[in-house]
Amino acid sequence: MTLEPTAPPADAAGADSFPRRFARTLRFTAGAPRGFQVAPDGRSVTFLRSSSGTDRAAALWSLDTSTWAERLVVDPATLLDGGGENLSQEERSRRERMREGGAGITGYACDGRHATAAFALSSRLFLADLAQGVARELPASGAVIDPRPSPDGTLVAYAAAGGLHLIAVDGTGARPIAEPDGPEVSYGLADFAAAEEHSRYRGFWWSPASDALLVARVDNSPVQVWHIADPENPAREPLVHRYPAAGTPNADVTLSLIRLDGTRTEVVWDRDSYPYLVAVSWGEAGPALLHVYTRRQERAVVLSVDLDTGATTVLREQSDPCWVDVTPGTPAWTSGGALVTVEVVGDTFALCLDGTPVSPVDVQVRGVQTNGDDVYVTGTSGLREQHLYRYNAGSGFAAVSSGASVHAGLGSGGTVVLSSSTLDSSSTTFSVLRGGSDHQVTSYAEDPGLLPAPRLLSVGSRELPAAVLLPTWWQTGDAALPVLVDPYGGPGHARVWSSARAYLESQWWADQGYAVVVCDNRGTPGSPSFERSVRLDLTNPPLDDQVAALQAVDEAMPGVLDLTRVGIRGWSFGGYLAALAVLRRPDVFHAAVAGAPVTDWELYDTAYTERFLGLPAEHPEAYRDGSLVRMAADLTRPLLIIHGLADDNVVAAHSLRLSSALLAAGRSHTFLPLSGVTHMTPQEVVAENLLLIQREFLAKALDEKA
Repeated sequence: MTLEPTAPPADAAGADSFPRRFARTLRFTAGAPRGFQVAPDGRSVTFLRSSSGTDRAAALWSLDTSTWAERLVVDPATLLDGGGENLSQEERSRRERMREGGAGITGYACDGRHATAAFALSSRLFLADLAQGVARELPASGAVIDPRPSPDGTLVAYAAAGGLHLIAVDGTGARPIAEPDGPEVSYGLADFAAAEEHSRYRGFWWSPASDALLVARVDNSPVQVWHIADPENPAREPLVHRYPAAGTPNADVTLSLIRLDGTRTEVVWDRDSYPYLVAVSWGEAGPALLHVYTRRQERAVVLSVDLDTGATTVLREQSDPCWVDVTPGTPAWTSGGALVTVEVVGDTFALCLDGTPVSPVDVQVRGVQTNGDDVYVTGTSGLREQHLYRYNAGSGFAAVSSGASVHAGLGSGGTVVLSSSTLDSSSTTFSVLRGGSDHQVTSYAEDPGLLPAPRLLSVGSRELPAAVLLPTWWQTGDAALPVLVDPYGGPGHARVWSSARAYLESQWWADQGYAVVVCDNRGTPGSPSFERSVRLDLTNPPLDDQVAALQAVDEAMPGVLDLTRVGIRGWSFGGYLAALAVLRRPDVFHAAVAGAPVTDWELYDTAYTERFLGLPAEHPEAYRDGSLVRMAADLTRPLLIIHGLADDNVVAAHSLRLSSALLAAGRSHTFLPLSGVTHMTPQEVVAENLLLIQREFLAKALDEKA
């Protein structure tokens, strides 16, 4: 039986094909505004935006909230005079941790008055006058990373060449305030574990008075050395990569208070018990705050810092038999002196002030931004809705956004920036709200040219969030469709949302002749108990839930799914889950595409793996039972493995070891190595052809199955 849809597959390869446009437009995000910051008085908003839906180089823009005029502040092409960008390896690595695939001005920081903005471009240092709309280059000591103006706007600090440097905004007084004291030491940068797994991308913080900085010192010498080679260019030296794999040493991270005169005070806490520096917060409302975690991440404490002695005081203790979650934007102070945290209360991630929950039980808090006495909260509720809320002690907890959709945002000085994605449009809108007025910020992102139509369901006894997408041409009564299961499935990332644009790629797959089933299994974002179901087992709960969801969807939609032809595809954890599916449940899954899969958890990093599976020496069975390499002899279905050889997150050794084990067991499979490609696969030609190659592989595999 040949796999032939009722209508021809949409999109042959070509300049206007969806795969080409999907890749060329950075998944239709190029040209959309991002990186919003609101001035303290709310009178202006800055943001990044490229000039078109195919331009990856973002420029810096400003919006006047009294006139709603949008103004170009800095064009990177002008500053580079038509030349290309030259990035240091440290900056490339930092962008990989941040999943930053764009170019141009990818980040910026403003002073306290929102008058100037500092940014790095092509590893050079620039300062922009936001009112005048002009930028000038400042001399720098090496390749610049993460420049930040002092709150009073007189100085700029930046990381370069392993040290932290200062320069006055007029270009004078350049000097280092911290220089590396060892070959593997750096100041002012985040360590791998913090950036990859704890959402901390910074390594220094200005004092509110602009007279000192808290500076992280990272000593990578304890971390084992791995090598990322370029087999396509054998004469090229392999990249030396310090990678903290599960059970091995992390970087040694310390923190110092460094005053402008160079005097230094070490910040002291029990680093033996709490080695992870997860977050630092320093504002005007109270002393500097640290959030530090144990290696196993089952305990955390919030500390305040005595700036005279460097001593720390415990303000809040948190513990959980599984793990303590990391919530961006916490801890923080309100202007009234209340300590803002997010903690598990019952079965809810709750916003807490001084330990008292103030958010409703039906909102799972995911992110926080504190501004004065206003606390802005991003929270999920319902069937994968996300909203922006505002809490104020006087007015309580209230929603800023509304409707069955996905929203995010931030606010300051009576101005709110709100992004909105709905089921009615495949585009995201960006609005600025102030004084009862609503301005929609211009987006140059391309129209995807298709409107996904997901059927959102709660399936099975666990009421798993699921979405089903059918070909746009399919009608009731047509022949049952082969199935493509399209999960991520791992902690920290949900796939099912009340947003059409979340399913652009899935709808394209549906239009190739599939019923696409997307399900968020246990372990993905949900209630605390839902997420903690994978403690010591990242294998069985995700796979069992994907099987249960597939069967429940078939029962809910009789005659639509052909369960004799089921494929599954995924990337990263999704790649692990896809390979696991055909290894463990070949009775359900008949072909798989595993992109950049984790295959042996002892090869993945400390902070992620140990959070869920514990330390390898303490729970060897969790690592043994979750290893795909050990399951290799069980393969009986077609499997395509794809891996970028330059991947420094899920290194290529994962797929190479699985391929070797499959070969040793005499199990046929297909392995596609991608030379020079990282975990993000940002290259246009690679991203486009990966979709087409997967389509060809699955069509052939499921055709032969039939």
